[in-house]
Amino acid sequence: MAVEPAPISFARGAPSLDIIDVDGLRRAAERAFSKDPAGSFAYGTAVGYKPLRAWIAQRHGVAEDQVLVTNGSMQADAFLFQTLVEAGDGVIVERPSYDRTLLSLRGREAKVHPVELEADGVNVSAMADLLAGGTPVKLAHIIPNFQNPAGYTLSGDKRRALVALAREYGFTIFEDDPYVELRFTGTPEPTMLSLAGGDEVVYASSFSKTVCPGIRVGYLVGEADLIATITKLATATYISPSMVSQSIVNEFVRGGSFDSSIETVKTALAKRAKRLGEALRAELPQVSFVEPEGGYFLWVQLPEGVDGDALAEAAAKRGVAVVKGSDFVTDGSRDAIRLAYSGVGLEEISEGVTRLAQAYREVA
Repeated sequence: MAVEPAPISFARGAPSLDIIDVDGLRRAAERAFSKDPAGSFAYGTAVGYKPLRAWIAQRHGVAEDQVLVTNGSMQADAFLFQTLVEAGDGVIVERPSYDRTLLSLRGREAKVHPVELEADGVNVSAMADLLAGGTPVKLAHIIPNFQNPAGYTLSGDKRRALVALAREYGFTIFEDDPYVELRFTGTPEPTMLSLAGGDEVVYASSFSKTVCPGIRVGYLVGEADLIATITKLATATYISPSMVSQSIVNEFVRGGSFDSSIETVKTALAKRAKRLGEALRAELPQVSFVEPEGGYFLWVQLPEGVDGDALAEAAAKRGVAVVKGSDFVTDGSRDAIRLAYSGVGLEEISEGVTRLAQAYREVA
């Protein structure tokens, strides 16, 4: 009887357990529960655990009333969309863009305007043409660092140009930045939040990608009036987010574990991204991709005529999970797949790409 090959997943954008600082989190939890049991175990307020809110505010150089700490960054995204986006509002998204964002905007009945993503970020010239042509835009959703799904990073020049466009045309940039800490090559770029002089940018990030996925702590940074409005929505939704999770994160980031944990994760990600690139070049020279400078993802562009949905299905039959590129676009295009290298070891990457190449030969 044939033995089924062990499953290998390039589908989930999350770090594997071996690179999560489990001991550091355990110690942080012990400190949190010992030092502030009342704050950890009681209901809080919708702004989040206040010591962590203060740490985030200091890190971004803003006042504390400009920060809202939430149950993960997806909750922050949902609150922002619910506050700013109404049916029929124009929203610019990158093409490709995060699939959950597209679903959320469809649920809000927004008028979505995809703008092509380039290796150095969204095509700002195409955005400028869209705006100059009179298209009304309320919000632009941008993932600036190691974009999900493509892995691309927005250049510094484009960041400045986007802030200038937002100022000129009066729309809000939603800077969705959960991967910012995970750069393993190249030079960091300034956040658009730091480049803006007013209310042009609302910023979101998360500890799920740097501490651990199960911690579910994210946050928003924006103008105080906007944060106050969203706080009322958060109060009506859940009274307060998880104080236990947030108090643990607070001790983790203040106790010295955060920076060392990020270095561990970045070192592992760099090795995994390198191995994935090497394996793709050796096994699948027909495809094209951009080497990521950080983050979790690599976008594989397929040759003309190769169906990414069919490739994903054929790979699944060989025990390899990938995400079809059509999930990340609004036009049904099926010419790409997304590979997440964050949750797989080096040997799994090599074996996974070998099986993927077998699937490719079947569908091509």
